[in-house]
Order: sequence, then C-alpha cells, then structure tokens
Amino acid sequence: MASVVSLQPRAKEDFTSYLGMMITLGAWGVMFAGLFFIYAGVRLAAPTWPPPGVPKLPVLVPTLATLVLAASSVTAQRALTSIRTAKRDQMRTWLGATIFLGALFLGIQYTIWSSVHDGGLTMDSGTYGSVFFTLTYFHAVHVAAGVLALVVLLVRASRYTVHQHGAVRHCTMFWHFVGLVWLATFVTVFLI
Repeated sequence: MASVVSLQPRAKEDFTSYLGMMITLGAWGVMFAGLFFIYAGVRLAAPTWPPPGVPKLPVLVPTLATLVLAASSVTAQRALTSIRTAKRDQMRTWLGATIFLGALFLGIQYTIWSSVHDGGLTMDSGTYGSVFFTLTYFHAVHVAAGVLALVVLLVRASRYTVHQHGAVRHCTMFWHFVGLVWLATFVTVFLI
C-alpha cells in the first residue's frame, strides 16, 4: 500500500507536466497558425505569386532539410524509447544523433537563406521576402532552442530513469512539434 501512495504524487506530477507541455505546444501552434494565416492572406491578395521579378525559391535543398528534420524526429523518439526501457547509453547516442541532425538542419537552412539572398531575395524585397524570411527565421529560432534543450538533456542524461524521464518526453514532444511546423512551412512556402 505504501508503494501505491508514493506513486500517486509522481503520477500527478507527470500528468501536470504533460498537460503543461500540451498547453505550451498549443499556444505555439496558435502562434504559428497565425503566421500561416497571414501568409495565406498575403498570398491570396497578391495578383501573382511569387511577384514578378522575384527569384523562385529552391526546392531541392529544402527537401533535404525536410528529410534531415524527419530523421531527427525518429532519433528523438528512439532516445525516448531507450530511456523508457532503461537503456540510458542508447538514449545518449540517440540524443547525440538528434542534436547533430538538428544542427545540420540549421546549417542547411543557413545555406538556403544565403542562396536566396545571393539571388536577390531579402527581407526588404517586399512582402514575398519578408514573409519567407519571417516564417523560416521564426522556425529556425525554435529549432535552435530545441537543439539547446537536447544538449541540456544530454548533459543531464544520468538523471533520467525509466520512472523519471519527463524532461526527455517533453523535449521529444517539442521536437516533433518543430518537425510538423517545418513540414507545414516546406509545403506552403516551397512547394505550393
């Protein structure tokens, strides 16, 4: 009976932190949805999209970035699965892989920005440029924050156990969220 009583506060704390993370992700989701609605409004109001004389956005490199971020979502999930099965060393390996892929994504994103900037598209080149850079910069800030959180998880890896891994779960949830936001960005900005 004593073990049941001691688990109840932990279960309540886990639920509360999970609910808090869901609310946080919901708030960020609304914020990104607002950006996408603004983008849709600007795009629908424009007589042509992209505007004449503006360089087309690349597709191949952003596709690579999408694949890298998708792979990082898999490695993040593997890290969570590893700690849930008491495989801390595997969790460290998967967290390291996720950090690497997240940093690689940011490097690829920088390449995209440099490429379009060299092609003449800047934040000052009208609505098209400002919308493109706002969406991609804002997303990149979230990816960078996620990479930083993953580094903190890796440094603190010895603290996590099968029964105490909420931070790993929450960071994984955030990482999946960032991946979904990128997928929406990729489709709406680069493909459509």
